[in-house]
Amino acid sequence: MLTFDFDAETLWLSRNPDNARRPGVLSQGIYGAKTGVPKILELMREESLKGTFFVPGWTAEKYRDRMDAIAAAGHEIGHHGYLHEWIDPDFPDKEREALEKGLEALKTTVGVKPRGYRSPAGETSQNMIGLLHEYGFEYDSSLMDQVSPYRHILEDGTRGPVELPWHWSMDDAPFALFAIQSPRPIHTNDHILNVWKQEFTEIYRWGGLVNVVTHPQIIGRPSRLAMLREFIAFMRRFPDVWFATGAEVASAWAAKENG
Repeated sequence: MLTFDFDAETLWLSRNPDNARRPGVLSQGIYGAKTGVPKILELMREESLKGTFFVPGWTAEKYRDRMDAIAAAGHEIGHHGYLHEWIDPDFPDKEREALEKGLEALKTTVGVKPRGYRSPAGETSQNMIGLLHEYGFEYDSSLMDQVSPYRHILEDGTRGPVELPWHWSMDDAPFALFAIQSPRPIHTNDHILNVWKQEFTEIYRWGGLVNVVTHPQIIGRPSRLAMLREFIAFMRRFPDVWFATGAEVASAWAAKENG
């Protein structure tokens, strides 16, 4: 799975509302929309691949042209909160509100009822899987407790959505997301690519799911797009690798489960 969390400015607004007054900070998110998304779409078209874009509702409302381009190219659009809210388990009403607002935004902008959900920053709650089942989601991609898909079972024994696990080591943000308010090293592309290649090789050997999590404002930088292209070429050297959207993976796994 090649996935793109199209956060735009929400990544910075949700962390600190005061960033709304800081155009320099917000410009990182704007880059993702202005430059990153078109370049990603270009790369995916040249590679003849389909990906999954997880999009906060706020982003969908502001960047309708980018949403139209993503949909027109045949990529999957998934739910990613409304303002990239970090879930607080003590406020389940706000959790439901963000889910509903995000659903409405995707419906209004591109007419999509998303089949999949990814929680912002991997922050979720014990309520979320039940909410996703209630609202008809087929899969979640928020947890890190496996390397292969599995089925959630709700407390009453009901079959919930399929989980498509991910991990920070296959996410571009820990390696290359920088903020003055919380500075950290920006790793070289060679370092990132080395980690990704080693993870891919072993997950391939296990027969698992390689869930690559990237962000247009990070992976959309010139050299990192070249890195992603190199990583795709590396994965294609292995026999029987299937590049698929989240919805395709969840459907295939469910069919195998039922078969």
